[in-house]
Amino acid sequence: MKGLLLLCLLPLFGGQRSSACPPLCSCHGSQVDCSSRFLTSSSLPTSFPAGTTSLRLHDNRLTSLPNGLLDDLTSLGSVSLHGNPWQCDCGVLYLRSWLLRQPATLTSHLGVNCSSPPSLRGRLLVYLTEKEVLESCHYWYCDLALASQVCLFVFVLVQAALLVALIVFLRRFERLSKQERRTTEESFTAGESPRENEYAPLKGSSI
Repeated sequence: MKGLLLLCLLPLFGGQRSSACPPLCSCHGSQVDCSSRFLTSSSLPTSFPAGTTSLRLHDNRLTSLPNGLLDDLTSLGSVSLHGNPWQCDCGVLYLRSWLLRQPATLTSHLGVNCSSPPSLRGRLLVYLTEKEVLESCHYWYCDLALASQVCLFVFVLVQAALLVALIVFLRRFERLSKQERRTTEESFTAGESPRENEYAPLKGSSI
């Protein structure tokens, strides 16, 4: 019975949390002011009151917005996003898509200019094509694949160098072995010839 009661009260508590003013922001009725708070994309509140009609996020350090952050704010009539260093790569696709869905009367796109990458700096976000944004994306697994290829190339070069060194060593060892064998044979040959000369006079004297 207690568990059922808690389940019934849970939506009420959730509604109270959704209507609370986010931390690091100030609220006046349905207006939420989070401007000039040095907010970054990671320190930005994860949700805003459901009845928010005006949201101020300007003059912070935002580079992107979390996916879905503004989707539930159906009463939103004014948003200020200028004065932030927007990074126009894959992370800004949600904000671009959200801005494009807004009516022309909502001027939230004003001042949303790209701060990076350098090729897009100063461009207005809503006027960028999706291709331009995707071209500036850098995926970590692409960097990992590139690093793996470089490591593999270096590994192959090291193996090739070791193989060449081994071949050179074996050839040199073979050449030294032949020289040593030839020297040994020559020493045996030089040692046997004087003995034959010693026996020659003895054979003559016996006759």
